[in-house]
Amino acid sequence: MPDGKPAGVRCIQLDDANRCRIFGKPERPKFCGGLQPSGEMCGSSREQAIRWLDALEKMTAPA
Repeated sequence: MPDGKPAGVRCIQLDDANRCRIFGKPERPKFCGGLQPSGEMCGSSREQAIRWLDALEKMTAPA
């Protein structure tokens, strides 16, 4: 996504298992590489992590 990923749009680099196809590759955006997991972000389940990421996306969406 040359102009970045708009909020609410699924990243085109995610495979069917929601894994990044370009993880560890130089073309991976710096933002993605800088997003480090934490207890606050991941919670204790995948569902909690998805809710946290969804909230982050909504907070950073353009007005």
